[in-house]
Amino acid sequence: MMRSSQFFAVFLAAICIASVRAQHQVVKVSLDKRTLSADALAPQKRAEQLGLLQSSNGGEDIPILNFLDAQYYGQIGLGSPPQEFMVVFDTGSSNLWVPSSQCSWFSIACDLHHKYHAANSATYQKNNTKFAIQYGSGSLSGFFSTDILTLGSLEVQQQTFAEATKEPGLAFVAAKFDGILGLGFPEISVGGAVPPFNKMMDQGLVKDPVFSFWLNRNVEGKQGGELTLGGVDPAHFKGEHVWAPVTRRGYWQIAMDSVKVPGTSGTCKDGCKAIADSGTSLLVGPSDEVAAINLAIGAEGVVAAQCRSLVKAYLPQLIKIIATMPPDQVCATIGLCDAQQIPTPARKLLAQTLMQAQQTQQDDLPPELLRQIIPAEQRTAEKVGDSTQCQICEMAVNYVKVALANNETETQIEDKLAGLCDALSFLGSSQAVVDCDKLSELPDVSFTIAGKEFGLTPEQYILKVDAGGEAQCISGFMGLDIPAPAGPLWIMGDIFLGAYHTVFDYGNERVGFAEAA
Repeated sequence: MMRSSQFFAVFLAAICIASVRAQHQVVKVSLDKRTLSADALAPQKRAEQLGLLQSSNGGEDIPILNFLDAQYYGQIGLGSPPQEFMVVFDTGSSNLWVPSSQCSWFSIACDLHHKYHAANSATYQKNNTKFAIQYGSGSLSGFFSTDILTLGSLEVQQQTFAEATKEPGLAFVAAKFDGILGLGFPEISVGGAVPPFNKMMDQGLVKDPVFSFWLNRNVEGKQGGELTLGGVDPAHFKGEHVWAPVTRRGYWQIAMDSVKVPGTSGTCKDGCKAIADSGTSLLVGPSDEVAAINLAIGAEGVVAAQCRSLVKAYLPQLIKIIATMPPDQVCATIGLCDAQQIPTPARKLLAQTLMQAQQTQQDDLPPELLRQIIPAEQRTAEKVGDSTQCQICEMAVNYVKVALANNETETQIEDKLAGLCDALSFLGSSQAVVDCDKLSELPDVSFTIAGKEFGLTPEQYILKVDAGGEAQCISGFMGLDIPAPAGPLWIMGDIFLGAYHTVFDYGNERVGFAEAA
């Protein structure tokens, strides 16, 4: 029989071995994937979902770079026993937040998601410091608490997170996830809370100070993707990673050498700033550059397509009745405008769009023609629109008046109005569609990073989404002008990260890309 001292030594050794095994792990977190719809990608929804994140030291405003339309999310636990939540693992922010059991009675988004109950956790620690992130649709607010974070087989001790008591806008109501787990640098953490991955490193829970994403872009695939903490999974990439150093801590910001699309010039030609952002679905860039890319790939703005459809359907009626009644009653008569809205001048969106078209100096849109269609008093930004159909109708009426006075034929009028409709596509932030049957004819788009060219095929940069039961092909490029000093900025969202397995190397402050397997 083993002596008691020997037994104790063996028992102690076993505990130590178990402790070592519990540390320095490589942990794989399975990601779920949701199917995007055309509605979820609507530009007005994205505008609501983008806001400014106030820096914790009261310095410059930092734009939040997750649009809350993210396709990929996974499970975490908070408390003892763990309370389960689905969260977006977001490299574009640095805080962890989930809905609170103390949500406002008027917070519908909170009621529809899992909530953290402090009273149900044996390891809850009160913090109560106020927390707020300003989004475009309002302030997401609450307070900080501290508890155990469970992620796969990891238990992160004393993780400070935010309990959200107010979640603004419809974006949070419709979200498939409960909250967000930020994987950015501490510099952009609201309230100075230590980000979860930093806590993991501090507590020696991960093998290496790296994490990596594999996002499954196969729509038939059962697994949405995988987040690997503390290492990389060789099964998910081919070849070697190309490394780009982080140029600014906060987001995972790197330098991009160029963006190349046949038929365009000047896109990031002198180099530009970019971030790898797992919380954004699309590829986001400066509006003028995105507009040029969408034009080169044959993408047509949704508003432009609607404009063409309306012109074709209603032009004969406009021509017939425009001579028999005051112009401000025409659009109400054919049912495209509310009669009470007619006396207002041309709407803000149309005025801004056509004036921008004038600045592009399109051959088919001479400045004199634009001035006739939209008089000077109707070009002010204060004139706010009521509906796209009404705006397009008013534009057409103003043009038809001029055209009829110049004895133009119906065919000539339709051709000119089609040109005006095309002008709407020059707004880079407008959602753009392509013909699903012509994907094979579209060009590849390439991004050069650290001297290596990373190409995307049309099948990779075009999103096939559900639009009322029918497939619609949406351009994966969206325009967004982020002001200096943070911008101009390219945001490499899931479209890019899905094509290229991405490693976020915290220890060496670099980002690596390799072809996804």
